Amino acid sequence: MTASEIVLASGNRGKQAELAPLFAEFGLALLTQAELGIEPAPEEGLTFVENALAKARHVAALAERPALADDSGLIVDALHGAPGVRSARFAGLDADDAANNRRLLADLKGRRNRRARFHCVLVLLRHAADPAPLIATGTWEGEILTEPRGGHGFGYDPLFLDPALGRSAAELERKEKAAVSHRGQAVRALLAQLGSWRGT
Repeated sequence: MTASEIVLASGNRGKQAELAPLFAEFGLALLTQAELGIEPAPEEGLTFVENALAKARHVAALAERPALADDSGLIVDALHGAPGVRSARFAGLDADDAANNRRLLADLKGRRNRRARFHCVLVLLRHAADPAPLIATGTWEGEILTEPRGGHGFGYDPLFLDPALGRSAAELERKEKAAVSHRGQAVRALLAQLGSWRGT
């Protein structure tokens, strides 16, 4: 891969804001599918890997450029893994972050086990038919708070407590979050593979 531009298979501005600076350090500009007028691919997989691959192939085919897909979500033990791959639409197809957070708190009401983790899968394709995509993952262990804390981040960040730091994800500055988060872990794992991959 020699292109200096990668298309992000996501319309999520929060994801773009977290990912773009990390890829910029490698001299790679991260465009979004929305900038190219590409509609999102349906997310019908049962796993993060399936969804990420489908999204990356969809965008790579339409953009005719390398594509990066991020499929991430929150896994809550007491909810048997939910919201999982449905994290962005936990409270309904048109749900916003606030609605999803309310649903999560309601479903956990009265439960003592509040263990949870964020999981991220990144898939990078040279082209839509790439038989050997780069795949990297990251997991961030934590607990679900009983009420939101902090004003940074997006999604479930205000409810996700990092016990080691004693702060919610939404109480962390962007660089602090990137150092420990599931997405930060996945990006570092992906970039570690990227040097040799770009030259093939």
